[in-house]
Amino acid sequence: MDWERVLAWVAGYERAWRAPGVDALAEIFASDASYQQAPYLEPIVGLAAIGRLWEAERAGPDEEFQLTSSPVALEGDTAVVRVEVRYGGSVPQEYRDLWVIRFAPDGTCRAFEEWPFWPGKNYRAEPG
Repeated sequence: MDWERVLAWVAGYERAWRAPGVDALAEIFASDASYQQAPYLEPIVGLAAIGRLWEAERAGPDEEFQLTSSPVALEGDTAVVRVEVRYGGSVPQEYRDLWVIRFAPDGTCRAFEEWPFWPGKNYRAEPG
């Protein structure tokens, strides 16, 4: 894996998110891929489950957002990418995210893990 292929995969992820339906998932995820939305959540496994998650999470292909990404680390088949997403619309939102992406030999993702952070949230452990 190299950075050119990693960043092309990130661009493919954005295209798939913006596309109607979930058929494009097969272009970027292995059929048995795992998808974990946060480090302590159970991953979901398989294209059908990832498709259901995407359909539940996104507003649709006309969703107004801007995604930027920058490389952080690359070791063998695993990349870490910093992503920033800014949503438009009537209630603008933004968040920063680290994506840990493990690639299959064919360049599809076999394991995807997000570490999302939102502004104004307390990220320290609460006492007690």
